[in-house]
Amino acid sequence: MIEGIINIIKNAGIVGGGGAGLPTHIKADTTVDTVLVNGASCEPLLMSDPYLIENSGKKMLQGVVAMMDATQANRGIVCLKAKHKAALKSLRTVVEEFGDPRIEIFELENFYPVGDEHVLVHEVLDRTIPQGRLPLHVGAVVSNVETFYNIGLALDNIPVTDRYLTVFGAVKTPMVIRVSVGTTASEVIEYAGGATIDNYVVVDGGPMMGRVLSDINEPITKKTSGILVLPPEHTVVAGKIMAPQQVRKFTTSICCQCTLCTELCPRYLLGHDIQPHKLTRIRAEDILNSKEAHKALLCSECGVCEKFACPMGLSPRELNAQIKKTLREGGIRLETTGESQEAHPFRVNRRIPTQRLIQRLDLEKYDINIIYGGELVPDQVSIPLSQHIGAPAICLVKVGDSVEKGQCIGEIPEGSMGSRIHSSISGVVSSITNNVITIKK
Repeated sequence: MIEGIINIIKNAGIVGGGGAGLPTHIKADTTVDTVLVNGASCEPLLMSDPYLIENSGKKMLQGVVAMMDATQANRGIVCLKAKHKAALKSLRTVVEEFGDPRIEIFELENFYPVGDEHVLVHEVLDRTIPQGRLPLHVGAVVSNVETFYNIGLALDNIPVTDRYLTVFGAVKTPMVIRVSVGTTASEVIEYAGGATIDNYVVVDGGPMMGRVLSDINEPITKKTSGILVLPPEHTVVAGKIMAPQQVRKFTTSICCQCTLCTELCPRYLLGHDIQPHKLTRIRAEDILNSKEAHKALLCSECGVCEKFACPMGLSPRELNAQIKKTLREGGIRLETTGESQEAHPFRVNRRIPTQRLIQRLDLEKYDINIIYGGELVPDQVSIPLSQHIGAPAICLVKVGDSVEKGQCIGEIPEGSMGSRIHSSISGVVSSITNNVITIKK
C-alpha cells in the first residue's frame, strides 16, 4: 500500500507547491509521526491556499491521509492563520464530516515568516529542527495546501497540469485563478484585467522571496504561487533587480554593523548559528576558506534582513545568496552535528506582524479584497522540462505529435531525482527548444 501511494504521487508529477519544488514522492518515502499541512500563506497578500482550504478542503484532506499512510504518521495537522475565518469555518466542517480522528487543526498567529518550515514546526509541535537539517529529523513532513490537494487529485489518476495562484498588485482585478501550467505571465495579467500602470515589472511569487521576471512572457510553472505587478521603482523591486556586483559593493562597504539583520533573523532566533551582519564583512576571495562564510548556507532567504530589518536599505539576503552560490559551486557543504539548539529567549517578542510588514513594503493600497477569477486555459502553452529541484525531465514527444491533457511528456531520468511533466492542454507539439515544449490547441 505504501509503495503504491508513493508511485501514485511520483507518476502524477507532484512537487512542492510552496515555491521550492522538491518532488513530493521523496517526502512520501519517509517515516515520521506527524504530517503538517502548511496553509500559512506566509508571503504577504498571497491567498490561493486559504481559497483551496475553503473550497476544496475534502480533496486536500484525502491527500493528507494518503501522505499519512505513506509515511506511517499518526497525526495530520492542518495549519492555517486564525485571520482566515471563512477558510477556518469551512475546514472545521470538512474535518468533522471527514471523521478521521487523526486530523487536527492548528490556528497560527499572523506573523512573518510563520510558513518557513523550521518556524512552522517549532510553532506547532514545539520541536526545533537542528540547523542544516529537515523536518524529517524531528519526525515531521511539511508540505503546502496545494501539494496535498494535488495528491488528492492523483488518487483519482489526475496528474498536475494546473496551478492555483494569486494575481495582485497593480492589476485591475486582483484574484486567485487556476492556470494551465505553461501559460505566460502576461496572459495571466491580461486575464486579471490588465495592469493599471503603463510601466511595470512582474514578480514571480511573493514580495519577500519572489524573483523579478526578465520577460513577462515567461511561463507559469508548478512552483508559481503568485504574479505580482509593481512599478519598477517600488521598494519591493529595488533589491531584486540590482546587479550582483552592486549588491556586494553597497552591502559590504556601507553596512554599519548595527546587528538588526541578525537580531530579527528568524533562523538566528531559532538558535541557528547564522549572523548576517558578520557575513557582510567577508571578502569575495575569502568565501571558500572562511568558516563564517559557510554559515550563509543556513540562510533561508526569507528577506526579513533586507525588507524589514536593515535601516540603511541594504540587501544581506542577496549577499548571502551570492555566498551560498559560490560555496555550492566550490563543493562546500554545511557541517552540522544534528543536535537541536535552544531558541532565542526573545524570539516571540521579535515576531514581525504581517500587517506591519505590508506597511513597510508599501503594499497597503494593494491589500484589498481578492476574488476567485475562475480558470485560465490558453490556446498555447510552453512547458519547461525543469520545474522542480533535481534533473530536468527527459522529453517524450517530438514536434508534430498530438498530445492529450494529462499525458506524460517528460520522464524522470533513470537514477536521478526529478519529476514527471504532463501536458496541460490537448493539442499539437509545435516546438521543443531549450528544454521547453510548446503545445498549441
